[in-house]
Amino acid sequence: MTRRADHSPDRERLETVAVHPVEPMDLLRIGFVALCGLGSLLEIGRAFGRIDVAAVAGVVVGGYPIAEEAFSALAGRRMTMELSMAIAIVAACAIGEVSTAVVIVLFVLVAEVLEHMTVSRGRRAIAELVNLLPEIATVDRNGALREVRVAELEVGDTVVVKPGARLPVDGFVVSGRSSVDQSSVTGESMPAEKIPGAAVFAGTINQTGALEVRATRIGRATAFGKIIESVEHAEQSRAPIQRIADKLAAYLVYFALGSAGLTFIVTHDIRSTISVIIVAGACGIAAGTPLAILGAVGLAARKGAIIKGGRHLEILGHVDTVILDKTGTLTLGAPTVVAVRPCGATTSRTLIERAAIAERPSEHPLARAILEKARALGGELLVPDEFQSTPGGGVVAKVDGVEIVVGSAAFLAERRIDTRAHRPAPGHDSEVFVADAQRFIGTVAVADVLRPEAIQAVDALRAMGMQTMLLTGDAEGIARTVGARLGVGEVAAELLPDEKLARVRALVCEGKVVAMVGDGINDAPALAQASVGIAMGSGTALARETADVVLLGDDLLTLVETFRIARRCRRIIAQNFRGTLFVDGAGVLLAAYGLLNPLLAAFVHVASELVFVLNSARLLHAGPSVSARPSRGTGSPMRTDCPKVRDSMGAASS
Repeated sequence: MTRRADHSPDRERLETVAVHPVEPMDLLRIGFVALCGLGSLLEIGRAFGRIDVAAVAGVVVGGYPIAEEAFSALAGRRMTMELSMAIAIVAACAIGEVSTAVVIVLFVLVAEVLEHMTVSRGRRAIAELVNLLPEIATVDRNGALREVRVAELEVGDTVVVKPGARLPVDGFVVSGRSSVDQSSVTGESMPAEKIPGAAVFAGTINQTGALEVRATRIGRATAFGKIIESVEHAEQSRAPIQRIADKLAAYLVYFALGSAGLTFIVTHDIRSTISVIIVAGACGIAAGTPLAILGAVGLAARKGAIIKGGRHLEILGHVDTVILDKTGTLTLGAPTVVAVRPCGATTSRTLIERAAIAERPSEHPLARAILEKARALGGELLVPDEFQSTPGGGVVAKVDGVEIVVGSAAFLAERRIDTRAHRPAPGHDSEVFVADAQRFIGTVAVADVLRPEAIQAVDALRAMGMQTMLLTGDAEGIARTVGARLGVGEVAAELLPDEKLARVRALVCEGKVVAMVGDGINDAPALAQASVGIAMGSGTALARETADVVLLGDDLLTLVETFRIARRCRRIIAQNFRGTLFVDGAGVLLAAYGLLNPLLAAFVHVASELVFVLNSARLLHAGPSVSARPSRGTGSPMRTDCPKVRDSMGAASS
């Protein structure tokens, strides 16, 4: 079918596909052909002689764009509905069935407009995404606020975003506090609180307070730009299934022509022969397959997953084995205080405050976790008068002449501090020992926490019939504990990057369709080797570039939804394939036996094509989430021996 859309730059920033409404000339042409058909039916045109003038006029005016498309398809050696219908129209006119020809022309024109409207809905999604971005931004340059076009922004600019405005760039907050609606990028239903240092994304809505944002990515480099780019790329790229659809369409045309020749040899009935040519075709497959792929990639993007092309979408629909990294993928990738265990008369608040005072000058990841916990409890933390750090041991600080020691049990033992009152807790938490004035006052348990949705996501993957595996470089005991909590089928620990790569390569060689999910530099080789690589959005740049799919919001339930969308796309395309084969087979038999005249054959051809196109268009609807997302901030504690330090953008710095 003809797609009346061209490419144009969007506001000098992001290119997209221009979507036009149905052209008035198309509607006028359809109206004229309909009137000609009615005139032919009432034999108005025959008043001027034996030639049906009304029908001839309808065929000439309405058949011109069909003939134009047919010649274009013929030159490109492609079989389209216009080409098969042009053959049928010429054949009908040759045997004097001009009235039948004008009705066929009307069917084709109406079907073309309906299909154009359906396909445009998918392409319109791209334009709607771009419209979510502002054209003008307020930027602070040299201490003065200026309004500039977003196209003029540069990385490093400080952008001022007022309440109710959309953010024009990706970056991090340098000043201000607010809540931001990130549903357009991450799929989160609840607004996210933003404080200095927090990451923000272009296309999201600032809700309450003013924010000053330092731009780190602009234009196509933003998360929002990647969404638009992925949808555009999916429309332009050809998945293997789409090439198969094109081949099948050509084979079915040869089948129709061969059947028509056989019908004429056996029956010598030219009407039946023409009916056979008209009824058979695979335009529903040829048009419906790319529409289904476009709809699926667009739907996945709206759910928070960037699929870099139709080929990767097709592979996602066949995945039977999912390999999961641990740190940063199944866990949050940063140490978190999971328990405060005071000793004797010391309170939990006193314990965490004394530990935080000692750790305040430290840059160690465990220190950051303790400081975050102390800040959450409120109160002002004193700055130590003296501070000394021992790598691999702990820290010693003095406040008002009182010494605070924080570190490992061995570190406290070196300073002759008695820790026999300590009672080891079960699990694999990292315990930080705290002493105040040479007296042991308790421990702070720090762990890497499972993502809130991790268990639910793994359960959903298993329910879909996928084999799940955990490959990690972490210690055996920690990996086994994580695997048991999640219920993964297989766990392999203490793996180097090349060992992860070898495991993935072995599974692929066994014939498995493997999806590798990771976030770090050490995951990049395995991501590239897997059938399809999937990177967490907050992962390293190398992982995101290597992967075929990127999860923008780090939500593992988005991963589950992406698999379901891919499988749904595969089912719809398969339905179109089976339906086309059935309709063509049955139609050819009925036409050959004289049970379908050319008019009914044209109706069956056009109607079946529209059914298959509309079936594919179901993917253009953004359905409900596969499951309710649990509230963030809860999770199961699980320590990591190599915690990743989060930078001010929230991304793992490795």
